[in-house]
Amino acid sequence: MTTQPTSITFHAARAEDTAAFIELRGKTRQNAITEERLAAVGITAASWAEMMRSGSLPGHVCHRDGQLAGYCFGERDTGEIIVLALLPEVEGMGIGKTLLALVMADLRAQGHARLFLGCSSDPASRSYGFYRHLGWTSTGETDKYGDEILECRLTA
Repeated sequence: MTTQPTSITFHAARAEDTAAFIELRGKTRQNAITEERLAAVGITAASWAEMMRSGSLPGHVCHRDGQLAGYCFGERDTGEIIVLALLPEVEGMGIGKTLLALVMADLRAQGHARLFLGCSSDPASRSYGFYRHLGWTSTGETDKYGDEILECRLTA
């Protein structure tokens, strides 16, 4: 039996898919957040979709064999990378790096020369090494969730 090649596609996120984004967020390997916990901080499918429709939350998604495998979103006005989430089975395939690069390009096009994000300060966390490997550096600050703030200076 031959295995069919995996189909990996990327495209701009659509507001009508926010329920699927919330579902995937609860399935990530590290830092999974349930729908209930997101709702407790004001993030629902409806609020997420509204931010997308307003243009304030640009994002990109990845589908693997037609199924949502990951996404990344950034905040247009501040230059913050809000979330990068992947299903565990697609980690290590370059999907996270590609999604991040797509959102970074969107935010650069909005005029940002510096992007930032909150990241675990635990070296055992996958995100700790992931962002640093891509050139993100610590600001020495922490956000309201206790995460370390990393930044990326964009070059022209």
